Amino acid sequence: MPWSWASAQLAKSRNYWVCTTRADGRPHAMPVWGVWLDGKLYFGTSRSSQKGRNLERDSRVVVHLESGDEAVILEGVAEEVTERDRYAAYANAYDAKYQFRPEPHSRDDVTYAVRPLTAFGWLEKDYTGSATRWKF
Repeated sequence: MPWSWASAQLAKSRNYWVCTTRADGRPHAMPVWGVWLDGKLYFGTSRSSQKGRNLERDSRVVVHLESGDEAVILEGVAEEVTERDRYAAYANAYDAKYQFRPEPHSRDDVTYAVRPLTAFGWLEKDYTGSATRWKF
């Protein structure tokens, strides 16, 4: 399948499951709102949340959409967004999508951009004909 299909799924999704690893190796998964922008998934969290602490220690992350019938799964690296222009683009896109503008309220708030390294996708109705892996 073309990457444009996966990119469209990422753009239109409302919820994204972010999967990280705790310091003791246990997995941690949480849904977030986010936006697919410029080939990266942007989302915010608290530095003191479990996923925030996990990403501070180990930036490797898996993100997947809710559907197993039209699956898109990203394996990548979460990078903290510190540039004002990138944050403004994220906040504008987030506001347009959710009618809520993210604004950092404290130094504990952090925004991440997940840069995919590998992605997987498929259509359940044609798994053998559609299962695809993309490398970046």
